[in-house]
Amino acid sequence: MRIGILKESPGENRVAMLPDGVSALVKLKVNVSVETGAGLTAFTPDKEYDEAGAKIESRAALFSSSDIILCIGTPEKQEFSKLGEGKILIAVMNPLVEHAVVKDLAEAGLTSFSLDVIPRSTRAQAMDILSSQATVSGYKAVLDAANRLGGFFQMFMSAAGTIKPSKVLIIGAGVAGLQAISSARKLGAVVEAFDVRSAVKEEVQSLGAKFVEVEGAKDEASAGGYAVEQTEEFKQRQRQAIHDHAVKSDVIICTAQIPGKKAPVIILKDTVDQMQPGSIIIDLAASSGGNCELTRNNEVVNHKDVFIVGKSNYPSEMPTDASFMLGKNILNFLKLIISEDGSLNLNFDDDIVKGTCVTHNKEVVHVRVKEAMNK
Repeated sequence: MRIGILKESPGENRVAMLPDGVSALVKLKVNVSVETGAGLTAFTPDKEYDEAGAKIESRAALFSSSDIILCIGTPEKQEFSKLGEGKILIAVMNPLVEHAVVKDLAEAGLTSFSLDVIPRSTRAQAMDILSSQATVSGYKAVLDAANRLGGFFQMFMSAAGTIKPSKVLIIGAGVAGLQAISSARKLGAVVEAFDVRSAVKEEVQSLGAKFVEVEGAKDEASAGGYAVEQTEEFKQRQRQAIHDHAVKSDVIICTAQIPGKKAPVIILKDTVDQMQPGSIIIDLAASSGGNCELTRNNEVVNHKDVFIVGKSNYPSEMPTDASFMLGKNILNFLKLIISEDGSLNLNFDDDIVKGTCVTHNKEVVHVRVKEAMNK
């Protein structure tokens, strides 16, 4: 069996797997091809892939020779036929939203696995790309905010006087939010955090932040640890509580998202109007609409000298370690479908394999994706 690793489109600096992952696949008796220049934007030349045991090929040759294609962004529709019916595509497809892509994959007869819908279970933690990449996002978001802010994060006492520490508000205490809390605290900021899930209160406090609690949140166990849609009454109380804390903050980092749905709008224009000039809002939920009412994806909005940064792909700005973590996740998933002799073993009795598969035998097979497409 041969696995091919694609070069990503311009703007994406990560690569699906670094040479250490290739070496591990070779030890599993798998042949590996890497598209020419695939790792260059992650500071990894072809020579290192070659030394790890990979064959360096053109994109066309790689599509022709590979049984499995690994990538981050889904290839263009016209390339599906180049891969060939029955072949396997493993990527980050956002299938709960990108329904047209899912339909095209099914029509092309490709078996596709979307790494962003891997079931959230203890066993699947080593394959959870959302968590590994969210760690990068939370870290980089704080550094970006610190670079843009007109003052220090930490308190300073000097002959010139005392400088108060910055106040940072984190919206959402998932992996990205918790990493943002940790990073902001290490830089010396006073940190508060809000999340609709009361279960994360202890984690927030253990990192040295104050938990902003709003009573009456709906927290469904069936959501698998994700946030869920809240009642309108709760949202009103939430907005007021967030408003009261936000207007006193120097930095707000937004991370709240609901899989397959538009991000909840938590920071309203009226709140931004009352923030101090020079304040920074980093919105990691920008690609799904944003947590701030004024967010524009991939843009920096200056609203009365409050800067709203809409950016969801911080991992691309730290491509070496982000690619390393991503590659480890993908390798752990691949081990589920590789037999001892290096051949393909698609075991759909495995809950992780089944729960990650989006299309197979020209059909959409993922339950949640089918439900989303039929709405």
